[in-house]
Amino acid sequence: MITKLEIVASGIELTEDIKKYVDKKVGRLDRYMGKHARKSAHAEVKLKLEKSKKKDKLMAEVILHIPGETLTAKESTLNIYAAIDIVEAKLKNQLKKYKDKHDSGRKADRKGALGRLRKMADKDFWGSQN
Repeated sequence: MITKLEIVASGIELTEDIKKYVDKKVGRLDRYMGKHARKSAHAEVKLKLEKSKKKDKLMAEVILHIPGETLTAKESTLNIYAAIDIVEAKLKNQLKKYKDKHDSGRKADRKGALGRLRKMADKDFWGSQN
């Protein structure tokens, strides 16, 4: 779990259910981080009501501070829980890219060996390419 999680609400009531939901969704994003980033990662969650002439929307924004980078995701919907879900999905994708970028040394060896195996598997019994 992400140890430091700050939740700020503006224009909406921050209920215990919303706090638990944010903690559940954003708090478990550390699964997608490298081990080096988990200890110092912290998140700022901003929930607010955006008023407009047609419909009021609820906005969720998460700023995730990890070593070397700050990842941000923002979404506005009619339902705060849906906005949190979408923000979580966006951050998962960003964290996967971050992890690939920063763990490239160890994965490069595996990808190289896997690439050689694939080449060998692509050859038929007589050694010609398909």
